[in-house]
Amino acid sequence: MPEHSFRARRDWVALKRRLRELKMIATGALDKDRPIMAHIIPIRRCNLSCTYCNEFDDYSKPVPTEIMFERVDRLGRLGTGIITISGGEPLLHPDLDMIIARIRSTGAITGMITNGYLLTADRIERLNRAGLDHMQISIDNVMPDDVSKKSLKVLDRKLQLLARHALFHVNINSVVGGGTKNPDDALTIGKRAIQLGFSSTIGIIHDNTGQLKPLSPKEREIYLAVKALEKRNFAQLSYFQEAIANGQPNNWRCRAGARYLYICEDGLVHYCSQQRGYPGKPLSDYTLDDIRREYITEKACAPHCTVSCVHYVSYFDFWRAPQTLPDTRPFEAPVPEPLVQIHSAGR
Repeated sequence: MPEHSFRARRDWVALKRRLRELKMIATGALDKDRPIMAHIIPIRRCNLSCTYCNEFDDYSKPVPTEIMFERVDRLGRLGTGIITISGGEPLLHPDLDMIIARIRSTGAITGMITNGYLLTADRIERLNRAGLDHMQISIDNVMPDDVSKKSLKVLDRKLQLLARHALFHVNINSVVGGGTKNPDDALTIGKRAIQLGFSSTIGIIHDNTGQLKPLSPKEREIYLAVKALEKRNFAQLSYFQEAIANGQPNNWRCRAGARYLYICEDGLVHYCSQQRGYPGKPLSDYTLDDIRREYITEKACAPHCTVSCVHYVSYFDFWRAPQTLPDTRPFEAPVPEPLVQIHSAGR
């Protein structure tokens, strides 16, 4: 396909996607009894083994496709606005395209988080045909090291394929903290994403409960510099960023278990990938009563949380419904080291 024809087609697909997203936002804002976003796991196995990650193994089999269909349909009946496929590495599931198409059939916006290693031109075209709306690739460094092989050097050719073939939106997420050796890599990655026509976000490597690990002054500087690149993604709205960068607690109402659901490979609903076990109820049995209960249940892990997807969906309800049910989990909030306040230029 000639380049100008591809661009026109991609722009048309993006316009239709934006209209669907605006409808989702309006519906989600008006109806607090439906999940805004759900992450669903079709396979826990991953082809990589990044040392900081606690969300993979090297042996699990794919969840049977019919079971995935049942879970997707259940999320659809709950009125879920966005269903994102994660892992493990979701591209390892043999029927991933069918699962994506099933998500689209519910009316939900479809997303996928992948390490990108298995992408080819043909694989990208198949994702186009399946109806994928959003893809996020996390890139941890410029050169691979003993912490992570998700490097720009290895993945840049995959990113170029996406720029030439993907009709879906692509976001590149970089990270700081938690042992990354070169904080400047995150800014290099973010700038490369923008150069290729993608959006760019940044996250903080957290501990195994999703809690903030204090950033060094250099890491905080890079964090805020990459946040400034977030021009085409609603993540730029995050008022959390200054407090997170400075290791300070945020005062917010986490709606996990209600507006955000994490469904593991066993089909259980959890608060998020880092707080598995709560509420730990099968999705097949999850009801409006569960959503309403978790909506007003406070989460002790919220003040120092770095799980950004839960932050974003909580914007819909920041202004309403105080949480009146206490958190009954045996959770002890961390006490971060005191950090010096910093401000980026122009703020």
